[in-house]
Amino acid sequence: MATRDSMTNLTQQVEDTIRYAEEQYKQSSLQEQYNDDNYFQALQRLEQTYQDIATMAHSANGPQREQLHRMRLQIQQLQNSLILQGSRGGEQF
Repeated sequence: MATRDSMTNLTQQVEDTIRYAEEQYKQSSLQEQYNDDNYFQALQRLEQTYQDIATMAHSANGPQREQLHRMRLQIQQLQNSLILQGSRGGEQF
């Protein structure tokens, strides 16, 4: 079973990553010129957080796995949104 502290820390990481990625998504939708560094950093942070969630799921109990699954879905949805927005803006991934 994952410890309470490790779940709390991961939950905070997920929230921070989502906030950062959503801000980059909003910024890129308002501007024609993307801040490539921040945009790609947001994608990298989302991927790293996704991997951290997957790692934590190996030691999680049932309710924790369910919570981690919901977090993973949020991360995937935001990744997809960023990638689609980047492809519409001419970005190459």
